[in-house]
Amino acid sequence: VHAAGAGNVAEAAARQGIRHLIHISAIGADSESESHYAQTKAEGEARVRAAFPAAVILRPSIVFGPEDQFFNKFAALARLVPALPLIGGGRTRFQPVFVGDVAAAIVAALDTPDAQGKTYELGGPTIYTFKELIEIVLRETGRSRILVPLPFALASIKAFFLQFAPNPLLTPDQVKLLRHDNIVAPTAHTLADLGIAPTTVEAEVPAYLWRFRAKGEYANLVPQKNA
Repeated sequence: VHAAGAGNVAEAAARQGIRHLIHISAIGADSESESHYAQTKAEGEARVRAAFPAAVILRPSIVFGPEDQFFNKFAALARLVPALPLIGGGRTRFQPVFVGDVAAAIVAALDTPDAQGKTYELGGPTIYTFKELIEIVLRETGRSRILVPLPFALASIKAFFLQFAPNPLLTPDQVKLLRHDNIVAPTAHTLADLGIAPTTVEAEVPAYLWRFRAKGEYANLVPQKNA
């Protein structure tokens, strides 16, 4: 899907004379990466560029919003376990971007002639470590959990076994991705170049993580415990 699928769409668009094409990739797309995900994302970008040179490529960091697979995932996990792992010590940096801003970037790219043929990296206004993001989850859900540093080597072993579950919490490829920061490059085109002011995590996440509080939306919140 990431590579051949993206290329097929771009080729079909070119054949049909479509004027604009927006391709959603990801920060960290890299043909030299150890991660299969990052490799296939890079291959997809290359195929899109070859078939449709004027395509706009958008590379978001982790995307957050009401149905996201990051904050919701860890909030759900925190309901079930007394401790949460900090893979690699929780030092990997992320720049979460609001799903509404990604949607706005797509519209802006279509309406901005100068955007054609460019690649944009989409990130929010704040860079957080993985640990800081987990702390936000715990704070907004009012849960006290122990945060346990888990070295990459041990995380890889754990992920090897977890990957065989129907909906694995962690895979070996995800561990490889976590070895590298997921933030906007200093020289990249950004949301600002599309006229978009990025939304903060703090402005949106509380509106949907309250569902994971033990006593509902108006429960008293408690601080988390760290290892």
